[in-house]
Amino acid sequence: MSQFPQKSSMEPPLLECMNSRVDSLDSLSMDNFWLEVENIKQSTEAEQEECNLADVKTPEEGEAEAEWLQDAGLSDLIGEDSSENDNIVLLSTLTKTQAAAVQRRLDTYSRSRRKKNKPPVRDVRDIFGVVGSEEKVVEMEESDKDRSWHSVETSDCTQKPDSRGLQDFSCILRSPGKEEIFCTDIAYSEQAAILLKGSFLQEPRKIKDESALTQFKIPKGRLGMTRIGDLSSQDMKKIPTLALIELTALCDILGLELKRNKAAKQKAKENRLFGVPLSTLLENDQKLIPNTKVPLILQALLSCLEKKGLDTEGILRVSGSQTRIKSLEEKLESDFYTGLFRWDEVRQNDVSGLLKRFIRELPTPLLTAEYLPAFAAVQNIPDLKQRLQALNLLILILPEPNRNTLKALLEFLSKVVAREKKNKMNLWNVSTVIAPNLFMHKGLANKIPEGKEKQLAEGAADVVRMMIHYQDLLWTVSSFLVAQVRKLNESSSRRYQFYDKRIKNLLRKIHTDKDKVEKNQAEPSKTVKVQTSLLLKDSLEVHLNNGTKAADVLRQFQKHLSQNGWSIVNKVSLIKRNGAVESMNLLLYEVGGNISEHCLDPDTYLLDLYHINPHAEWIIRQNPSFPRML
Repeated sequence: MSQFPQKSSMEPPLLECMNSRVDSLDSLSMDNFWLEVENIKQSTEAEQEECNLADVKTPEEGEAEAEWLQDAGLSDLIGEDSSENDNIVLLSTLTKTQAAAVQRRLDTYSRSRRKKNKPPVRDVRDIFGVVGSEEKVVEMEESDKDRSWHSVETSDCTQKPDSRGLQDFSCILRSPGKEEIFCTDIAYSEQAAILLKGSFLQEPRKIKDESALTQFKIPKGRLGMTRIGDLSSQDMKKIPTLALIELTALCDILGLELKRNKAAKQKAKENRLFGVPLSTLLENDQKLIPNTKVPLILQALLSCLEKKGLDTEGILRVSGSQTRIKSLEEKLESDFYTGLFRWDEVRQNDVSGLLKRFIRELPTPLLTAEYLPAFAAVQNIPDLKQRLQALNLLILILPEPNRNTLKALLEFLSKVVAREKKNKMNLWNVSTVIAPNLFMHKGLANKIPEGKEKQLAEGAADVVRMMIHYQDLLWTVSSFLVAQVRKLNESSSRRYQFYDKRIKNLLRKIHTDKDKVEKNQAEPSKTVKVQTSLLLKDSLEVHLNNGTKAADVLRQFQKHLSQNGWSIVNKVSLIKRNGAVESMNLLLYEVGGNISEHCLDPDTYLLDLYHINPHAEWIIRQNPSFPRML
């Protein structure tokens, strides 16, 4: 089970510890980490004989590439009777670095097939080759060293900075200030290519203490910011595929091998709560409370700790009684769903111990067996911003139950850190305690190179620290990914048939669409109708100009409601405060066109959005996270 040996068997001398790569960690102790490892070992000794380690085999040459292509939605490229239609749609949205990453995996797979005397797979260039030169054609054989941002021809969905913008962007990336810009308009791999091409120094950003943690700001473009949860489930299903391709491209540029474990099937316990897959827990919980996103048992554990445990000194670090924790688990298994369990009778350190046990006992790691090595490898990226870019993509790749559960955990951990003065648990203390519970799993047996134990342990703790501290940033969907989703939806809706005899018609259609977009972008103003769902019978007519934001429309609607009297408000149960409708209770959605459904940032400039998606409807709805009250 343990991916880290006991402290006594490997702890290096003090001078060697202080020279560790991760953040220098001058005065940050790892004692909590090793103490937690020892606690985990003791708590599982009785169950060790029942634990069967997953047989994680090293994939043969080509096998990993085949699995990657399948997960990236490109498995048809290596099939015998593959269809080009779906592949063309996805490949047409890729940036140069992303397409190069796809080609590398295809080349490796082709070599492995040739060695096995099997027919080689088709080259992705055969697909791109049928498109005219005016389309985005990626020169796959171009040397990595000869990449030039100025020659990159990206798809319509990505933005092209001019030369001046490129210089400004490079300066922003290397800014030594405490608050830095975190750009999401340009693909992360393309940003890395800019730094590589420009020979910008990528010195490790060493964080000596928590007060020196760099603050990042995502600049809101004209289309605002998109957070996880703002997109519909239909569009979010496209994000992991795109994020995997982008993560692979980023790792290729950085020279970092993206290792993925093969998913191993684990036998779940015959329990109702602990040792049960997240998907099973949620399926059962949703029968009681529809649309439940986080397992009810985890919500109950976190709620109990938030009410009474946040001020407990050493919470999470100080271990409760293993006997009491086991007894608490058994009582919850039998009484939790009956509502008979008394939370006021339990000790907070026992609850925190059970919380960590819940995470460890999941049949597969919370960070997933496939991507746990990738999360751990983030520490090998020297630049802090690029580490966060990789983490952002990894979080987007996670299955929705895992991502939502992880977010609930991180939000609680932030609350623990916020009460540091009372509970004596700062960000690093919390990170070192939680890291073993996330990165150690009984179903995985990873061998650690001798002499690397402390470095890997510190790296794991630092990854947890980044996830806690930067969680708001990490739970965003980058603008370039949203643009790629739009491109996918546009291409899919056209249902082009990619045959030679129709290529000219296809290109003519594409150029016609581009002309329409350019014509729309020339319009200085526009009058549109905003649907108000069940709030009003008639739609709201809104005049758009270059300065109209989503928040302006919501304020206009709020004024319209007030002018029409409170009978409407009472009918729909909107929040009423000081004789006005609470504006935070209303949201504006973009529905249809090249997006399934998108909750708009209040700072979205609507005329720009109209130009990008002229066929969408805009609908005002009540915020589902706000209570309905009078």
